[in-house]
Amino acid sequence: MDAPFPFAEPIARGGAPTDIFSATTGLRRSAKSPDRARLHRTIFISDCHLGTRGCKAEHLADFLAHNDCRTLYLVGDILDGIQPPGSWYWDEAHTRVIEEILFKAQTGTRVVYIPGNHDHMLRAYCGLSLAGVELQRDAVHQTAHGTRLLVIHGDEFDGVLRQPKWLVLLGGFAYGAVVVLHEIVHEFRCRMAWPYWPLAGELKNRFKSAVQYIADFESAAATAAGAAGAEGVICGHIHQPVTRSMDGVIYGNCGDWVENCTALVEDRIGNLRLIHWPGTAETGSFETCDTFSIASAAE
Repeated sequence: MDAPFPFAEPIARGGAPTDIFSATTGLRRSAKSPDRARLHRTIFISDCHLGTRGCKAEHLADFLAHNDCRTLYLVGDILDGIQPPGSWYWDEAHTRVIEEILFKAQTGTRVVYIPGNHDHMLRAYCGLSLAGVELQRDAVHQTAHGTRLLVIHGDEFDGVLRQPKWLVLLGGFAYGAVVVLHEIVHEFRCRMAWPYWPLAGELKNRFKSAVQYIADFESAAATAAGAAGAEGVICGHIHQPVTRSMDGVIYGNCGDWVENCTALVEDRIGNLRLIHWPGTAETGSFETCDTFSIASAAE
């Protein structure tokens, strides 16, 4: 049996097959990128919220540098363009993320950007290709096993966004406060050399209303997959990373790079893997925390 593809022998960036990567010189990319990286068939990431202090840009840049793919899906809220005036934040790590994405796009990786509600201004450009990045409203991805997966951000399923504006703003303020508290706890745990702990996710899991909302969201996403003629759905938006089968429909959520630092990857035989990357490759602080066999689900 083949070794799990994402953790097979790393592929040299300069010597990978030409149908995946091409030898291109003169491209600007992160100075901290390794010479070798793991190769996946597909990578799905969402909810990076670049431009905010809550974004774990350093971890995300490290993940992108150490993981390559044939196709990279950016499943919405990669940039955060709906912040209050004066709150935009950008540092070197945020720039490294952009450099890694553009390097992939310009060296053979197909990059598909599906805007979400926080970067909705890019939806006006869907159908165009900018710097080698395809902008699409949604997409249907076919896995190596032949399974069709609807790829969509997910704010379309969010009933909260259809509530009165004042309630949406109140919810956004409350979530922002939780993210600030999350950052304080994260900084303290780093100083104590304690492992990463997603406080915001733990709080959501303790409130019945939040649990019910997540269940309703997942059900709506699965229904949309069926309506699109797909066998499953890959989305983001709710910052709840998971892969599972829901009444025969495959449901995968990429998670986020604010609370959980997770990505979904597809290996060469079509299995989905949820990777948790809360540290760096140098520290070894990352793991495959869930594997979903599409082949088994289809039988």
